[in-house]
Amino acid sequence: MNYLKRMLALGGIFAVLSNPSIGLGAAPADSTVGVSGYDLVSYRTGKKPLRGNGNHVAVRDGVTYLFASDANRKAFEAAPDKYLPAYGGWCAFGVSVGKKFVGDPDVWKIVDDRLYLNLDTGIQETWLEDTDGNIKSANAKWPKIRDRDPADL
Repeated sequence: MNYLKRMLALGGIFAVLSNPSIGLGAAPADSTVGVSGYDLVSYRTGKKPLRGNGNHVAVRDGVTYLFASDANRKAFEAAPDKYLPAYGGWCAFGVSVGKKFVGDPDVWKIVDDRLYLNLDTGIQETWLEDTDGNIKSANAKWPKIRDRDPADL
């Protein structure tokens, strides 16, 4: 089963790289897959987020986003700011304390029509104790740490 998963992942990567709208030379060398390959539109349309695939991709600011369907890709392209996660997908609680922790795409919450990810469920519980205060703190700190390397924080 692990072999099948690896082959599917490689197929998805190949599909992204061979997509004519992206082109092998069009994406920057440091392009990454956003939100660990989860479909950003699916956070709003289903009970749980879905993994995207390499057949439906969009690139925004050097980040490649994968979608489960062409309809979801089109919805994203029509209104990307509606679907992009807060703080570039970094853990919302981490940003509220001036740090960058990787956001887990399975640990999420939509607040005031904005998608927030957290490092894990324990961190999310802490974040949810004062969501409004944590968002306010993160919004104030994000401009100062947005372009900094996580290791430097």
